[in-house]
Amino acid sequence: MTERFSCTACCSADKPLEKFISNLSMETSFHRVESQEVKCEFGLEGVCCRLCANGPCRITPDSPLGVCGANADVMVTRNFLRAVSAGSGCYIHIVENTVRNLKNTALAKGTLKGLNALERLCNVFDISGGDVYEKAANVADAVLADLYKPDFEKMELTKKLAYEPRLKRWEELGILPGGAKSEVFSGTVKSSTNLNSDPVDMLLHCLRLGISTGLYGLLLTNLLNDIMLGEPEIRIAPVGLRVIDPDYINIMITGHQHSMIATLQDRLADDDVIQKAKAVGAKGFKLVGCTCVGQDLQLRGAHYTNVFDGHGGNNFTSEIILATGAIDAVLTDFNCTLPGIEPICDNLKIKQICIDSISKKANAELVDFSFDARTATTECILDEVVVAYTARRDNVPLNLLPDHGNDTTLTGISEVSLKAFLGDTWQPLIELIAGGQIKGLAAVVGCSNLTGGGHDVLTVEMTKELIARDILVLSAGCSSGGLENCGLMSPEAAELAGPKLKAICQQLGIPPVLNFGPCLAIGRLEMVATEIAAALGVDLPQLPLVLSAPQWLEEQALADGAFGLALGLPLHLGVPPFVTGSPIAVQVLCEDMKSLTGGHVLINGDATESAVLLEDIILQKREALGLA
Repeated sequence: MTERFSCTACCSADKPLEKFISNLSMETSFHRVESQEVKCEFGLEGVCCRLCANGPCRITPDSPLGVCGANADVMVTRNFLRAVSAGSGCYIHIVENTVRNLKNTALAKGTLKGLNALERLCNVFDISGGDVYEKAANVADAVLADLYKPDFEKMELTKKLAYEPRLKRWEELGILPGGAKSEVFSGTVKSSTNLNSDPVDMLLHCLRLGISTGLYGLLLTNLLNDIMLGEPEIRIAPVGLRVIDPDYINIMITGHQHSMIATLQDRLADDDVIQKAKAVGAKGFKLVGCTCVGQDLQLRGAHYTNVFDGHGGNNFTSEIILATGAIDAVLTDFNCTLPGIEPICDNLKIKQICIDSISKKANAELVDFSFDARTATTECILDEVVVAYTARRDNVPLNLLPDHGNDTTLTGISEVSLKAFLGDTWQPLIELIAGGQIKGLAAVVGCSNLTGGGHDVLTVEMTKELIARDILVLSAGCSSGGLENCGLMSPEAAELAGPKLKAICQQLGIPPVLNFGPCLAIGRLEMVATEIAAALGVDLPQLPLVLSAPQWLEEQALADGAFGLALGLPLHLGVPPFVTGSPIAVQVLCEDMKSLTGGHVLINGDATESAVLLEDIILQKREALGLA
């Protein structure tokens, strides 16, 4: 392809990346935005139903009911519940595969790199006795038992994982979830044709899904991975397209399931594999991180610096990473892997391999992961990648951007490593908040999308506004990929913070935006918030803490948001979910939720206005706690 595509329709907060895209001779998501800029108003408001052959039905002032009699409130909340169910199902799929991998590793007496994490979960689950393998197997069995309970049988670990004041409130509201997989099933059934017509009941079911998503799909997935793969360690790391080294055979990793590539990750460091690469003219193999699994690799990157180049970027950077021509294969384990990468891979002769049938790409080879066949699968993948490298490298021009990103991103932050950095106590952070040096905390999380002013624009600009107001930002998800590539997770970004936060960051040598890694790490943020609340003896809604998913994208983000609302946190979104056509949904989510859980949704697409709204909430929380 020789045509140059205009990028005027979609800019990026990452200006070097934007310039790179404008000179590409291939189409990306950034170019397709313009052709999709006209949106269906019925879809935006959620007042379109295509569940049965009488439809699609749309709600208008002249047609306030569908053929079956469903009004706007029923249509909207039914659609919303179905989306939250799907998003929750994605996360439950991830934790199910992760815990199965832990169980199989324990039975095979394989390597467990995070024994402290194992002991931590054993203490939470009241598991004692036996060696580390027996303990790991028992932890896995406890999680699996809960995942597979029916929806009418409450999950047992919820009471062990949940913060006591939250648990009490959930019990009062009757939203404690049954088996996590069954809740997804029930949400899908409930949102089917001519079943539930109670919009409030469907919104409450979203909260149930939020709890099971958050405690199992988010929180537990992190801790289970820590046991197998090692715990995060704070370090400085490179990010951006600069991490790509063309002297190596490069495999870009996309998805969310770190444990599924563990065998390959370890194998790449073996001498015979390095020699296999050298035999075809490369120095060895390297993994290039992309999307959330790339953030997960970066989070634990201290354990395998010899094979992990660094994190290239978030979901909408994936096409650009491939366009450099220096990636030889894409290994996909789950979503956030854009269909748009397929023609680029075909054009640049990049091998596509999927290791989970759930994420099968049209032009990719499926090498379905099986724990028992992991060794053979790994060898197969290595051989396929070597063939791809040999066939393409002399025939595909390189288009590198070696100055993109930075070498000074602080990563490896978790609820454990951050607390250790503070002296194994949250008291220093609590004292900084109480004294006003840090006004409060903002969790800026979730996806990247191409609305909100463009790629990461709202996320980056709002984050700058927050730190300028002496609010410490914690980030997890594809949002982190944009923030780090724009330099906000480097210690030098302290210059952009307000005077009090700047002084603290310079004293500690940290950035004003802390990178907790993938979207799964929203569970880590919950653990930080819970431990701080417990130290203060308050419930989560009382903390000077706000939650924002400024550029949310997928159904998984809606499940994340349901978890945030169940926790009682104010939830800011840059664009509304598709619910504005329902007065009841808007009323419940934006107002009534305050008396139900303590949380609520607020919508604003302007960076400065959003920061002001979130700062006002933090100030109100401070005042209620008696803080100046």
